[in-house]
Amino acid sequence: MAQSVPSLPSSPTPPASPGASPEGAPRFGWLPTPGSWKFHLMLSAVAILVLGPLGGIAASYMNFSLGFFVGGQVLAGILGSAVTYGYGPEGKHGANYMQTMAASVASMCAMAVLIQAMVWLGMPQPPAWHLMLFVGCVGMFGVGVGMLYTPLLVDRLQLDYPSGFAVANILRALTDKRLLKASIAKLGGGTSLGVTVAWVTEHVAALGSLGMSASSVGAGMVVGSRITVPAIIGGLIGAAFTPYLRETGWLKPEEPFRKIGFLIGLAMICGAAAVDLSLLAVQAVERVRNRAKAPAGEVPAWKQVNMPKLLAWVAFWGVAVVLVATQLLEQPLGFIVFGLVLSLLFVLINGIAYGITDQNPISSAFVISVLLMSLLGLKNPLVGLMAASILLISTSVGSDMQQDRSTGWRLGTDRVIQFRYQVVGIVMGAVLCVVLARVFMSAYPVLAVNQLDNPKVEVGQWNSAMTYKFVGAIRSLGTLSEHTVKALGLGLVLGFTIEVARKLLKRSERYQGFVKGSRTGFAVGWMMDSVLLSSPYASSFGGFVNLPSALWFGVGGIASSAWNTLAKRPAPHPAGSPGEGEALPEDMSTTSLVGGGLIAGESLYFLFVGIIGLVSLLW
Repeated sequence: MAQSVPSLPSSPTPPASPGASPEGAPRFGWLPTPGSWKFHLMLSAVAILVLGPLGGIAASYMNFSLGFFVGGQVLAGILGSAVTYGYGPEGKHGANYMQTMAASVASMCAMAVLIQAMVWLGMPQPPAWHLMLFVGCVGMFGVGVGMLYTPLLVDRLQLDYPSGFAVANILRALTDKRLLKASIAKLGGGTSLGVTVAWVTEHVAALGSLGMSASSVGAGMVVGSRITVPAIIGGLIGAAFTPYLRETGWLKPEEPFRKIGFLIGLAMICGAAAVDLSLLAVQAVERVRNRAKAPAGEVPAWKQVNMPKLLAWVAFWGVAVVLVATQLLEQPLGFIVFGLVLSLLFVLINGIAYGITDQNPISSAFVISVLLMSLLGLKNPLVGLMAASILLISTSVGSDMQQDRSTGWRLGTDRVIQFRYQVVGIVMGAVLCVVLARVFMSAYPVLAVNQLDNPKVEVGQWNSAMTYKFVGAIRSLGTLSEHTVKALGLGLVLGFTIEVARKLLKRSERYQGFVKGSRTGFAVGWMMDSVLLSSPYASSFGGFVNLPSALWFGVGGIASSAWNTLAKRPAPHPAGSPGEGEALPEDMSTTSLVGGGLIAGESLYFLFVGIIGLVSLLW
């Protein structure tokens, strides 16, 4: 979801020495010297042992439960700033290194759903180290490709990357001690509440039957009502049409709407993306032309990257992916290479979309790759899953790489050092990805149940919407039914048409003046955005999850937007603070911080319960 963020100078002023204070020494004598090996060891230890696992646990849990994940950059940035506070304002660079590593771990851990998809499809499980090696090699390839496109997307086109913009502002703002304490208090309160709600829903059957979930409410609080209300409407429309779809044969008796709804939702995303990417391509060409007219300046040291070495990195890890996939996992060479080639294209496309809209449509990239392989005659589901996984992981970590480089671009953080931190995060994430998948599925056997084949199974909070989409797409290899084609066609038309109408309406100066000019206009604008012409990206969510999950997601968004609208209190700026005079990003609002805490609290609770259950099974 694109966020409203303040403008920054088009060219940030680089620091004299990234990671060091202006005086060259930390505030406290016991802290290691900035830039020393002890300094980087301290940052790496905190990121790899605390922040990374915290974000990875939350990301994998959210994908298992909701089907999407929050990377945790904001949480990692806040906590990382607490560690580097002693270095003064320049401590933002150390905090940026830590959130970069933690975000990489989280992105990789979210890919645990790929292992769940293998279980759903009844595929034989390769040895754990084979999977770790494959996922790790793809991750290394993805960050290399993401870094390869950074000079174009971040330096030349200067795309916004709203979330990266927000993290940069957070890292600057949190050099103020009072603001740091207030942020941690809100996150801590939300985390405690998340743990409590998770415990209550586990032990009170009445609440559990309602599908109540702290993470659903928390995610809704982060994104707001203009995203969550369309999800509710999508779910309600699906529930209303379910009897008709069963009568006409689109659904079998007792099958839920999501059995066909996820196809419609995916196609809606693709239809809307076709509009957005077309406009983005036009904007990109225009930006290139405008930048070409500007005189070329000397590249500062913190921004310099050795391009021949980077190309060698991409080539090396591309070959490593091929060798691991063909020799250890026994996959055919042709489709593995096909997945790598598609990754080169989609990391760029998704990076542009992410940079302007703050949306990274990784699910759409996965499904498109499956459809393309199906057209090429592929029918083996395991081959399709492994080849499409290359595209999925690459677009996830590659786009994340570009967002982190955007944060570094605004702060003047050393790009090469940031890249190294991301690489270490990929290694840790590849290991945790496999470990967390097996921990969760061992402790909660329902996660191993194929929900497409067993629609009546009680899944509780484990909707596994992303796995649902992946398995449904893989099963379409070589067997596209008439109903599947119609569902995809309907979704494409709906998504394309609605997105065109939204773009035309937003280009109307008269309409924009009306919605911004009065309370009545604001209400009309909300109604158009949330109900009448809601974003296909948002409304499609109602087809991916069960209706109760969509409703709780909506409750969080409605509560968050109502609070922020009624309170209308500006974000705090303590007098004399470095951030005085600048508006803080939306990520720092009370509701978004509490919402992030709810997500972290519930995910941590279920992780501990899962570990206890796994230990009991092994014992």
